[in-house]
Amino acid sequence: MSHRPRSGLAAVSTALLEMSRHLEVRDVLKTIVASARELLDAEYAALGVPDDHGGFAQFVVDGVSDEQWRAIGPLPRQHGILAAMLRDAKTERLADVRMDPRFEGWPSAHPEMSDFLGLPIKDGDETIGALFLANKRCPKPPGARGEVCGFTEEDEELLSILAQHAAIALTNARLYERSRELTIAEERSRLAHELHDAVSQKLFSLRLTAQAAATLVDRDPVRAKGELQQVAVLAAEAADELRAAVVELRPAALDEDGLVDTLRTQIQVLDRAHTARVTFEAQGVRALPASQEEALLRVAQEALHNALRHSGAERVAVSLCRRGQGAVLSVRDDGGGFEPASVRRAGRHLGLVSMRDRAGGVGGTLTVESAPGEGTTIEMEVPGG
Repeated sequence: MSHRPRSGLAAVSTALLEMSRHLEVRDVLKTIVASARELLDAEYAALGVPDDHGGFAQFVVDGVSDEQWRAIGPLPRQHGILAAMLRDAKTERLADVRMDPRFEGWPSAHPEMSDFLGLPIKDGDETIGALFLANKRCPKPPGARGEVCGFTEEDEELLSILAQHAAIALTNARLYERSRELTIAEERSRLAHELHDAVSQKLFSLRLTAQAAATLVDRDPVRAKGELQQVAVLAAEAADELRAAVVELRPAALDEDGLVDTLRTQIQVLDRAHTARVTFEAQGVRALPASQEEALLRVAQEALHNALRHSGAERVAVSLCRRGQGAVLSVRDDGGGFEPASVRRAGRHLGLVSMRDRAGGVGGTLTVESAPGEGTTIEMEVPGG
């Protein structure tokens, strides 16, 4: 066996071990792409997970800077070579992708690519992704005037091995996230039932006692006063039940994983579930008081809901950064935006009132910057402890 296949198989082994260390879908996707690019010594690598609408639910690249990626624009559609790979479930190895009759061009900011190797990632008969590489790095032999190289049959074989194991890693990651989501849903359902039973009983007793007091006001004021005192007691008990429920509804993940990991996990799920690209970045954040962490999480959830459901955004960026002893949360989208003053006058708050209440309740502040056609930025700052 030649030196190259041995080194290639060793690289495959290293890539497989790296993939097995991750459980989150996006982490697995990034590892697959980076491993494939390094394994075949390519300039660019990408992996697309198709959605049901002719586009990609997720699209991960390696070899393209963040600035380049932002300039390229929205995720690609399933057309040209990408569509052929997904439709026909066959490997494509081309000397120059630009010369292929199926090539349909790319955005102006897209890097130039020539030699191309792509293949589908399959789970049984289902194509769950498309992995492809471009621009094989080729050292020039002494005296050579040009680069005569490209992806080889050996490259195709190594990438095929990687893709088979990538399918297993990606499927396992999806199952893990689905299991986690089901656990969260079951816990919410249980708490909802308990909340309904406990509080409904208190409110029912409160209503009956208030009705009894109303009938006694004129003919027996003393008894009416006693009933009203009981109303106050029942109201206090109902408030206690609600407070206890709110405490229990604090996401378990906050206690187990902390605010940063909880936000990252939830944003990864949203990124997978929506066509908009949702990203998360955290810098230097340390542990905060429990009430502040929960308020930040709730505001992030509300702001993300607004951005993904109402703004028409293609990109939503969430960041959590340390500021002094506290932290600043920012949720920024490139959607349609709105005029905050007009929204308030019309009585449509898009959750802004509840977000401000949450921020104020933990000693924090909330600011909203938006304008029609210019997107929206919601920023919340908490003081820390």
